[in-house]
Amino acid sequence: MKRPATPAEPGPPASAPVATQDVAGVCDWRDTGGAREASDTLIRELPVALVYNGVSHVVMMATPTRLEEFALGFSLSEGILARPGELYDLEIRDTELGIEVAMTIAGERFAALKDLRRNLAGRTGCGLCGAESLQQAVRKPEPVTANPRIAHAAIERAVRELAHHQPLQAQTGAVHGAAWCDADGAILELCEDVGRHNALDKLIGARCRRPDAWAVGFVLISSRASYEMVVKAASQGIAILAAVSAPTALAVELAAAANLTLVGFARPGRHVIYTHPQRISGSQ
Repeated sequence: MKRPATPAEPGPPASAPVATQDVAGVCDWRDTGGAREASDTLIRELPVALVYNGVSHVVMMATPTRLEEFALGFSLSEGILARPGELYDLEIRDTELGIEVAMTIAGERFAALKDLRRNLAGRTGCGLCGAESLQQAVRKPEPVTANPRIAHAAIERAVRELAHHQPLQAQTGAVHGAAWCDADGAILELCEDVGRHNALDKLIGARCRRPDAWAVGFVLISSRASYEMVVKAASQGIAILAAVSAPTALAVELAAAANLTLVGFARPGRHVIYTHPQRISGSQ
């Protein structure tokens, strides 16, 4: 997404991709054979600073993959941008301390972001206390208007296929995934990250420029459904969110208000529909 250099002014050579994994020596104990020296593959998490028009807004711990999609998805799901076209330029910069994602965004959106930063800076030392701060802490997205229909079998299929689409999870055992599945449950795209929110933001960034990004299908996440996951999904018009683990009470409350179908405990042979079950039908 960085603007390409012109032939007259060639840009610097591309930096090598940042490694996503490390290998550590470990002592592996098993009841069948005792302890032995071995090696283990570890996922990397690095500080990633998101910088808007030269101002650093937030630093997230993230897996250093698909950072362009992560930055765009975060910007959209957090309401910093209203649409992808408000991101004009993006550059990833490796530093000694981590990774910086420098973005140029529309002036109107940057002005709104500066106002938000001033409000955050003005809060007193106790943090989010008092009714006004609590109201600001929990965003309530507009109700979802899409009304896709899927069968229970589609969720079952996606759950069975999930592990086959998570290479980093298979190698490290420490990574969440967020997948976009079609109406039949086939996984069309999956993004991975150590953070469940980051994985969903990467998926949003990867698909948001498609005209039919969330038309017919659902999102499956390999984590619990916290309220942030519901807010991020609903903010993009995603109508069905399925999680392999449980939802929180606030997630269910917000999903009900946002007209979002929330599914929890999506496991082989079982899932629980918490809100708006009319979008899911069939006996299998």
